[in-house]
Amino acid sequence: MKLSYDNVKRYIAHINLKKVGSFGQKKIIDTKVLIIGVGGLGSPVALYLASSGINNIGIVDHDKIDISNLHRQILFNEEDVNKFKVDTAEKRLKKINSKIKIKKFKIKINNNNINKIAKGYDLIIDGTDNFKTKLLINDYSYKNKKILICGAISKFDGHVFIFNFKKKNSPCLRCFMPEIPDADMLDCQSEGILSTLAGMVGTIMANEAIREILNFENSICGNILIINAENLLIKKIKLNKNKNCIKKIK
Repeated sequence: MKLSYDNVKRYIAHINLKKVGSFGQKKIIDTKVLIIGVGGLGSPVALYLASSGINNIGIVDHDKIDISNLHRQILFNEEDVNKFKVDTAEKRLKKINSKIKIKKFKIKINNNNINKIAKGYDLIIDGTDNFKTKLLINDYSYKNKKILICGAISKFDGHVFIFNFKKKNSPCLRCFMPEIPDADMLDCQSEGILSTLAGMVGTIMANEAIREILNFENSICGNILIINAENLLIKKIKLNKNKNCIKKIK
């Protein structure tokens, strides 16, 4: 199926890139993406993926917007305080693209509901703030051969993990973190966080999602990107596969 005239007009800047073209833009449009957590990381991810042409997005978050969220969660403004994040996110994304299909999940993801929520999506974005949930998402993505982009932020430091479980021998998050650490929460409130770090990491996550969709040859699948906003440093570290981690994936 060819791109419609409206899609060609909207995404002409993508189409004019030789490494994207009409075929690549069609792949972007056809990919279904699930964003788990629409806070500091999920906000820029959702905005850029919706703008880039992802036409089918699922958003999972059970929280309401607090005024303390506004310094980094760029989907929201003062009028949205005390509203559910997924409701406001849906409205914002539809203002970017009125034809976009949004499916909202106003619940906390867990072992009992993750398959029902995630089974219809090709790529999963993990913007959650606790390691228990991150390992749950990792294990599900591994077993079901999903592409997983996982992010974490605290203070001045951010991490991005890229896993394409469609490929053989891909490491997973358990290769880096086999068990849930004692300090389970990534608490932006008590630890503190630079506002722009969320945007930097979230934008990189969206970029890596697009690169995996387009199957770029220089994929950094299986690597960790470490971003330090204080010193403006970005490092890429290869994550070696740990064969024992598979035993922990139930």
